[in-house]
This record gives sequence, C-alpha cells and structure tokens, in this order.
Amino acid sequence: MVSLSEKPVQAVFVIPPRVHLLDITGPAHVFYEATDYGANLKLHFCNIHTHENSIQSSSSLFLSNLVDYNDLELTPNDLVFVPGLESSLLMDDEFLASSRAFQYWLKRQHDKGVKICSVCTGAFILAEAGLLDNKEYTTHWKFIDRFQSRFPKALLQKNRLFVKAGNIYTSAGVSSGIDLSLYLLEEMFGSGFAVKIAKEIVVYTRRTEHDPQLSAFMQYRNHIDERIHTVQDLLAQSLDKKLSIGYLAEQVFMSPRNLTRLFRKTTQTSIGDYLNKLRAERSAQMLADGYTMQAVTQSCGLKSTNQLRSIMKSATIVSR
Repeated sequence: MVSLSEKPVQAVFVIPPRVHLLDITGPAHVFYEATDYGANLKLHFCNIHTHENSIQSSSSLFLSNLVDYNDLELTPNDLVFVPGLESSLLMDDEFLASSRAFQYWLKRQHDKGVKICSVCTGAFILAEAGLLDNKEYTTHWKFIDRFQSRFPKALLQKNRLFVKAGNIYTSAGVSSGIDLSLYLLEEMFGSGFAVKIAKEIVVYTRRTEHDPQLSAFMQYRNHIDERIHTVQDLLAQSLDKKLSIGYLAEQVFMSPRNLTRLFRKTTQTSIGDYLNKLRAERSAQMLADGYTMQAVTQSCGLKSTNQLRSIMKSATIVSR
C-alpha cells in the first residue's frame, strides 16, 4: 500500500483522438478528489501522437496542453489510463499504424510494472499492443464480438465491470471507469480512503470487479413510463423505509391495483421482487464495506437478519 505522503504517484490519462469524455473525465475527477483528501498524486494528460497537443473529443469539446508521453518517466507505483474512443478509429488501419509508437511505449511501461488501465474500447489499444494475449479482460458489451474476432488470444470475462490481470486493469465502459478508479485508490491507500472519495463524488454504492455490468439499480429501467420510473426512484432512495403500495400509488396518482398491474406489465417483475433485488444488492455492498448484519438489516428496512439472509440467498440463486 502506498503512503499518502511519500513520492507522488503519477496518474497518466491518455487523450486519443475522438476520446469519449466521460471515460477520461470520470477517472480523472476521482483522482483529483483524492489529492484534495491528501493523496500524493500527480496527474498528467498526454497525447497518443507526439505531434498533437490538442485533441477534439467525440463530443466536439477540445482538450489541449497535452504532454508528450515520451517525456514521462514512470515507476511501478504509477498508472496509465487509456480511455475509449470512437469505434471507427479502432478499425482504421491508418490510425492503428500511426499509434504504433505509443503502443510500444505502453508495452514498455507494462514491462516495467506500471499499472495499465483501460476504459471501454480503450482495451482495443491494449490488445493492439499485445498486452492482452492470454490475459483475462473485459470491455463494453457492444464491442465484444468485434474484439474477440480481432484478438482471439485474449480471454474475455463476460458481464464484469472490470477485470484485474496482473498489472493490467480493463473496465467495461463509461461509469465503470469510476468504479475502477475507486478500486485502484483502495489498493494504493486503503478501503477507508476509497470510501471517503466515493462519498465525496456521491457514489454511495461502490461496485467491485465481481459485480455485473448491469446493477439491479439500473435494471428494469428500459421503458418510458415516467410513473413507473418515479416509483422505482422512490423505492431505490428509501430502502430503509417501508413504503406501502397505497403510498406509492398516491405519488403517481394511481390506484394500488392499477399500479401493481402496470408495474409488472412495464418491468416484467413485481414491486416486491424488484424491491428485494435492490435490497440484496445494497446489503451485499454494505457487508463488503464492513457493516454488521444488524446495521445492514436496518438500512434495508427489514425486520430481522434472517429476513436479510433469505433475500440475499434468493438473489444468489436467481443470479445463477
């Protein structure tokens, strides 16, 4: 574990052309907040082509004053983040050839023991550099088939938020880069420090490398009925309270019977089952963070630890 006060840990954020902003700004902000809490970190933002010091993102926002990656001297305590970028570039032979020098540099850093991290389609750059041969990895679900076809030696781990393979860390995409960043802070500075940063950036449900890409808090939301979204929000935000069907129905100006019917029709699950899924995920996270069974039981609005165990057991059986 790294001391908060010893030699600075260098966190290098690579900015490729057409970078996905949240892939880079999410992790960068996590590390920025860590410095505010006393972590001795130094953040760098570098190019992928040595002649570029200004890059247009996929959202058209420009990022400038980038440093040349060749000017960075890294050690095994340091880390490099490679974010996702527009997929068309990853299939562009000209782009891949033009970034070959950066790929060689990336491999040299890996060989020195530097932590190499990717977010979303950034895994393609790692694979092009040969870093994922015979290594476990994950990437955005949308690009799995394309990735496997191009890099058959890489060992896909499906439905994982992020995967650690030695000093290589790959994450599924966008918000999972934040989860990975918190995990790295925990490795370097301890779980208590990572929890402080998670609270600072209002991430109250920390996800781990073993969690699925789709959280229970995000499932069953692929619909456009605002009334059901409102009920789902109320349930997720009030797990420590017992909200009656009557109360929920009043909030969306429906009868209890109509709400019960519409909720199942819209989400393909019942209100009770949905609530238990939320409770199971929240309780698993709290237990992993060191809370007692009694504290978790109260936080999830349950009457007893036996009831909590039953809900968690049912959720485990369903997930298998």
